Amino acid sequence: MKTKILLTSLAITSSLTLTNCAYVQSPAKLIEQEATLPEQKQAQQTFNQAQIPTLKRKIAIGRISNESSYGKSLLGASKDTGLGKQITDMLSKSLVQSNHFIVLERPDLGALVAENKFSGSSMNKVGANILLMGSLTEFGRKVDGKSGFLTNTKRQVAFATVDVRLVDVTNGHVIFATSGTGEAVNESGSVFGWGDNRVAYDGTLGDKAIESAISEVVSGIVSELEDSPWETYFLSTKANQIAFSGGKSQGIKVGDTFVVEKKGEKIKSPQSGFMITLPGEQIAKIEVIGLFGNSETDEGSLCKVVSGSIKGYRIDDLVIKENK
Repeated sequence: MKTKILLTSLAITSSLTLTNCAYVQSPAKLIEQEATLPEQKQAQQTFNQAQIPTLKRKIAIGRISNESSYGKSLLGASKDTGLGKQITDMLSKSLVQSNHFIVLERPDLGALVAENKFSGSSMNKVGANILLMGSLTEFGRKVDGKSGFLTNTKRQVAFATVDVRLVDVTNGHVIFATSGTGEAVNESGSVFGWGDNRVAYDGTLGDKAIESAISEVVSGIVSELEDSPWETYFLSTKANQIAFSGGKSQGIKVGDTFVVEKKGEKIKSPQSGFMITLPGEQIAKIEVIGLFGNSETDEGSLCKVVSGSIKGYRIDDLVIKENK
């Protein structure tokens, strides 16, 4: 009798064990390395700062091409997969959502100009000091897996690498270059033969891998440009109405202070051949007393001079910088 009870218990236990261990196919997920406590705190701080409006910089997105082997034959003939356009759209969205940039459209500028002509209006083309260019240099999929004594797993992996560079439009000099890599995985497995270890095709894995790579790229761009002071220019220097470009959506608020500099002289370097701007001279400090405008394209700030003087200077000779 004891033997029967024992065998029955073992059978029930085995059945429950097999049922609980059957591996159900998991949804697509991004591969992330385990972060240390300092890294987690830094990530949280970065996230909190991203929620606060910041002084935005103008940036234009230029050519983003697919230079990976994806969509190309062995003879080298390329196939238009649309990846370049897709990456451009994803990068533009990520830059806007970072809350650090005023993003200017360049790839579809022709369509915008044509639409303006059709509507009978003229387009106000705005220039940027920085042009972003780049390419998808690696993109693909692979299937791998592991087999153990009791388990069997298979993974479908998509991976991508995006390389970008920032170019100074005044001289064509590459001022910064960075890369971003991303990976997304769909995994399934079985235990004791229970479960399905066949990996179903997931068409979204490639998009997730590219999105992860772009996120890394944008983080690098933000870190690089934050080291340089934000700049803007006067709209008016009349005694009864001193105003400069930039307002609420760029993080400017009443009470903020900025420094005013007289632009330094530009000279050509005999060593590099580039035009070099000598350090400017600080002549005044201003304080924001009011804001106007409805969006980041037409906003401005009213201000007053709290120290120094801007009298006698041409408006084109002055630059306003972040007071760091």
